[in-house]
Amino acid sequence: MNFVTAVRSCLGKYARFSGRSSRSEYWNFVLFIVVVSVLLALVDKALFGEDVTIRINGVVFETNGPLVNIFGFAVLLPLVAAGWRRMHDTGRSGIYLFYPLIVMLGVSMFLGFLTGFAPLMPGEIWAIVTGLWAVVALVAMFVLTISPMIVVWWLTRPSQSADNVYGPRP
Repeated sequence: MNFVTAVRSCLGKYARFSGRSSRSEYWNFVLFIVVVSVLLALVDKALFGEDVTIRINGVVFETNGPLVNIFGFAVLLPLVAAGWRRMHDTGRSGIYLFYPLIVMLGVSMFLGFLTGFAPLMPGEIWAIVTGLWAVVALVAMFVLTISPMIVVWWLTRPSQSADNVYGPRP
């Protein structure tokens, strides 16, 4: 699938999470998003300078520029939908696309859970728990580090050669 056809296809299936997307369709769409984002960042920098600061009711927001942010929000849903369909094309459920977020949520909850018990435990017990906590936290951080790489690897896998449960081959 060529570049223009891939972009039209992904934008045409704006929020469609069923079916399959070929590897070229997905990666051409990602390339489109990267190129347009860089170009819009240059336009934002030319129009607004280094950073744009917005103050709303005493809260300060700093952003690179409104054009990149508007474009990012506009293509977020089609990018997730294309990734979801791409996972289907490799024979995996689309939920695997969110594997790093699920791992991050789990690690955050685990660390928050353990630190919440710190004031309740006497010194000796807390020292034992801290040693176990450190080992589990290191393993969890390793999984958190490699999980995005696993998802990218899944997204680069070839299409399944035949029809699968998610539909016919694109």
